[in-house]
Amino acid sequence: MTLKNGDRIIINGKPVVVDDAIVNKFVDGDALFGLSGGQILHVGRGEISLVDASVSAAKSAFFELGSCSAEQISMFYSQFAEKLLDPIIRESLLTANKVDVQSAIERGRQTTRLLLDNSILDGMADALKVWQKTSQTTGQVLERIEHAGWAVQSEVAPLGVVAFVFEGRPNVFADATGVLRSGNTCVFRIGSDALNTARSMMDLAVRPALKESGLPVNAVVLLDAASHSSAWALFANKNIGLAVARGSGHAVAQLGEIAQLSGTAVSLHGTGGAWMLVGVKADEVRLAQVVERSLDRKVCNTLNVIGVPLGKADELISIIAQSVALAGRKRNCVSVVHACSVSLPILKRCGVELVIKPLQDGELSTEWEWDAVPECSIFVFDDLEHGVETFNEHAPNFIVSLISEDKDELEFVWSNADAPFVGNGFTRWVDGQFALNKPELGLSNWQNGRVLGRGSILSGDSVFSVRYRSEQNDINLSR
Repeated sequence: MTLKNGDRIIINGKPVVVDDAIVNKFVDGDALFGLSGGQILHVGRGEISLVDASVSAAKSAFFELGSCSAEQISMFYSQFAEKLLDPIIRESLLTANKVDVQSAIERGRQTTRLLLDNSILDGMADALKVWQKTSQTTGQVLERIEHAGWAVQSEVAPLGVVAFVFEGRPNVFADATGVLRSGNTCVFRIGSDALNTARSMMDLAVRPALKESGLPVNAVVLLDAASHSSAWALFANKNIGLAVARGSGHAVAQLGEIAQLSGTAVSLHGTGGAWMLVGVKADEVRLAQVVERSLDRKVCNTLNVIGVPLGKADELISIIAQSVALAGRKRNCVSVVHACSVSLPILKRCGVELVIKPLQDGELSTEWEWDAVPECSIFVFDDLEHGVETFNEHAPNFIVSLISEDKDELEFVWSNADAPFVGNGFTRWVDGQFALNKPELGLSNWQNGRVLGRGSILSGDSVFSVRYRSEQNDINLSR
């Protein structure tokens, strides 16, 4: 196949002209993906071949894994954890990560999620020990229906190859390998910032643990490619049972559309930013604590927007300002607050050291992607109903926390806020391992519709399908 100037691709029933940039680099064997909005993505044949080889290896390993015992899979997690605790291996991993971090700093990239240290490695080992002790899901009977002369039962079954695209977070190994517990294999592409760390992790811990436990070595495959187009090719591969994407909102939405166009089941874990609403009967000590502890680092469940009632705006905003400032001082910096027109003069009167910026039109929907300096927005609502309406309109349908001592207010938010995660304290509780004692693969929001048939915390043992087995005793059975 060749392209020439003026060629058109049909996207959503509309012809889109291929631009010169794509025409000039397209060669036979490459692929194009047309997205809504008229964007055309180009993937080279070399990346397609690499993805095909990686997924084929993982698919072969999937069938081999079906013959392995639950004890072998438990041993894999045990061996993996032991290697992360080994001082020599640990030092090698930290050294590899320092190279990635330094490279990211030199390129002006964020490093909060990229950094690997002893505490993160300890957390990974703890997560792997959770998987070691978790029961294998394959073959679990969900339901059995007895009929005259025959019976039908549903059983948990693995999906196959699970594809992951993660941002540059080295700790994803403990998360992604959780799918082995439900009988699946995985191929994942980590963000290019963490690729050097990922290679070391595979060489020093993952592959040795697979071999020592007798599992197929390609049960976990790292897609060793730095380009975004390799992720596009991965999510378009027809041999993927489930595609899981985590990262920034635009990139995740783009990957999701590619998977959907290819007919691949996809679970998207992208746009985050937690909201907190404050009730008129809020406990001031509680409010101060939960605001500061929701701003300790930037991840998807970090506090992003705070709403306060107009009737108590002066006193509540003063408390919030002090807690936001404290979060910054703990990081040796001055926090940033984007304030609505009502809260702006109140913040200035507080006398608290903050960088205060007017909240611009449309910014209430903005997730502040900070690295070292805590950043959030403050707005004022007329009453709680107005606050919830604002959340439903501007938030990413993800996390909302209500700080109030009034049970009726708490129930109102639970019943009316369009979010899968609702609490009455700090927002950072939303995490699979912290909340459910299960390492998570990602957190889903309801941005693209409520989650069907499973919770919004995707974990390794929840990645399964269902098969049905019939047992016929009466040979004369008919319809």
